[in-house]
Amino acid sequence: MQELDDRQTRNWTLGITALASFMMALDGQVVTTAFATIRSDFDASVETLQWTVNAYNLSFAVLLLTGAAIGDRFGRRAMFAGGIFVFALASVGCALSGSAASLIAARAVQGAGAALVMPLAMAILSGAFPKEERAQALGIFSGVTGFALIIGPAIGGFITESFGWRWIFWINLPIGLIAIALVFSRLRESFGSSAKLDIPGLAIVAAAALALVWGLLRGNMAGWSSRETVGALATGTLLAVAFVAWELRASAPMVPMRLFRARAFASGVAASFLFYAAMYGMLFLLPQFLQAALGYGPFGAGLRLLPWTATLFLTAPIAGALVNKAGERPLVVAGLLMQAIGLGWIAINAAPGMTYSELVAPLLLAGVGVSMAMPAAQNAILGSVAATEIGKASGVFNMGRFLGGMFGIAAMVAVFSANGAVDSAASFSAGFAASMRVAAGLSLLGAVAGLWLPARRRVTLAQLPRNA
Repeated sequence: MQELDDRQTRNWTLGITALASFMMALDGQVVTTAFATIRSDFDASVETLQWTVNAYNLSFAVLLLTGAAIGDRFGRRAMFAGGIFVFALASVGCALSGSAASLIAARAVQGAGAALVMPLAMAILSGAFPKEERAQALGIFSGVTGFALIIGPAIGGFITESFGWRWIFWINLPIGLIAIALVFSRLRESFGSSAKLDIPGLAIVAAAALALVWGLLRGNMAGWSSRETVGALATGTLLAVAFVAWELRASAPMVPMRLFRARAFASGVAASFLFYAAMYGMLFLLPQFLQAALGYGPFGAGLRLLPWTATLFLTAPIAGALVNKAGERPLVVAGLLMQAIGLGWIAINAAPGMTYSELVAPLLLAGVGVSMAMPAAQNAILGSVAATEIGKASGVFNMGRFLGGMFGIAAMVAVFSANGAVDSAASFSAGFAASMRVAAGLSLLGAVAGLWLPARRRVTLAQLPRNA
């Protein structure tokens, strides 16, 4: 009877955390096919428009480690519900925004809410499942999140064409209210370490991330050799070094640097940073390419992302189940090589006269590849730490994921601006192709990082105990 109750509790935990993750991912995806319409309504440039993504990612990335620490100290369930509430409330602000600046500000608040939700979702989920079942649970979790990737662009395009882009944010309200009710009725409260918050570390890493991203975003407009760009990048680098130095001496570090001594943790974080950089950059530019260069509307562009996004839902649960048999390294390396080939294939073919059918095969290849790598990298990171540090490990993973996303978008927009423009289909295609080459290169580097993951040990008969 107790075993049945525990199983039901784990199933509810998986369902609720996946629902919250679904809401966060859906919000990111419904926006992608609305970018062209938002740019037109607010008369905003591509450089300005990317801040609607990067404001979210920046506040998320720099606050999520604090979000994980707050949950560990004051209760993961309570803070998890609080993050969903902040996210839903900020969605109302996005829907009511009257300018690009107000939309960017509301997106930053959304990111703060997500900074509570995402690391705590993974901590709650990982804590509920025994180690031998965790990889499969994370695979299902990633698959549900991937379902938001499947339907998000199409839903966003349909809503944008039918009701206007503001309605893509209103859909977060009913999902958020349902999720909060389920959190308090079905999840058990849990706690992690009660160490004090690392406020100086938070301030340093926030300033470092802002300076580095600012330098990347302003490089093409202000000039890569300008005082503004060079100063921002240099300041960000120095602050990043200062952050590491502070964390090494802090009594209660936000990011315990000893975690990086584990190969699985360090390699998993590095590979995740790189493949999310490629994925987010592609996700920012591909829907706009389908509209600006190939002539599809928002809804049509969303539907045509399905060969890529559907693989995340179908492949991630299977890959999660394979981790325990094959180990993380083969899935991460092979998956990211597949993504690199798929994105390089798109870069070669990208042109105004191309047919959509030329995109299907490379989209499938890239999608299956990243869907293999995603749950394997997550399992490598979370499986390399003690149970009491899963919250911090989840925070580091998510921070690397979103900093990677910001870096990927900033780098690819910089390459796009240097090689193309939005004034014609030919110019957009030239910039897009150059950006996809960068995305392919980032994926290839991710595969190289994955080579440092430890190999899964195989137990032979000679190694078994005599009385086994």
